[in-house]
This record gives sequence, structure tokens and C-alpha cells, in this order.
Amino acid sequence: MTTDSASTATRRTVRAYHKARFRGDVTTAAAQIGEDFTFRSPFITSDSPTGHLDGLDGLLGIVTGVELISELYGETEATLVYDVHTAPGVGITQRTAEHFRLHDGRITSIRLIFDSAPWQAIMSAAGPTHEDTVAVE
Repeated sequence: MTTDSASTATRRTVRAYHKARFRGDVTTAAAQIGEDFTFRSPFITSDSPTGHLDGLDGLLGIVTGVELISELYGETEATLVYDVHTAPGVGITQRTAEHFRLHDGRITSIRLIFDSAPWQAIMSAAGPTHEDTVAVE
């Protein structure tokens, strides 16, 4: 596979995951994930293809839009930068970077990077979750 076609395949997989996740389509998002998957964010650490998507309905209940700012694709990795806009009652616009690693056309690692400070009160009010591990940094 040439670099251009590999980058195109990476883009197709990552964008399918991203769009499905923000539609709340866990089945389609999980279908983009490969073996030995890991997910890390300021709040969640998971090795499950769907564990990091648990509670997605709660997040999507307050999200009013996602604005893609930048996307970079290589043969086996990608980075998206986007703003997550929330309902006026929440009042957060979250600048987010998401780094993906892929193997054989499937996502094997996601690192979600954002400032967790605006979310601390919301996460505390929501109480404990049932992901593999919840860590507040």
C-alpha cells in the first residue's frame, strides 16, 4: 500500500469512528477498533473496545456540536483537533486533541487530550462510572 492510499485508509477509519462516536453509534465506532486497544483521557483509562464509550449518551445529551479544526493523517496514526460545544446551561467549549494509532486498518490506541478543569464539577456531580478505570488528572 502506498503512503497516499494508507493515509486515505487511515482517514476513512478515523473519520468513521469520530462521526459514529458523536452520533452515539457505539456499534459503528467499535467496529473501527482493533485488537489490543487502549484508550487514555484525563478521566478514563480503558482497554476495552467499548468501555471508553460507556456513558456516551450522557455526554451527547449536553453536546450541541463538534467543530473540526484540523486533521492530520499518516500511514499508522492520525490526529484530530476539534472544539466540542455544549448546551448553554453547561457553557463549555472544549478544545480537544485526539491522537490515534492504527494497525491493519483498525484503531489500536486513542489518546484524548483536553483541559479537564471545566469538567471537574460535572464529573463530580455525575458520580462514579463503571469504566475499567477512572482517573482524574
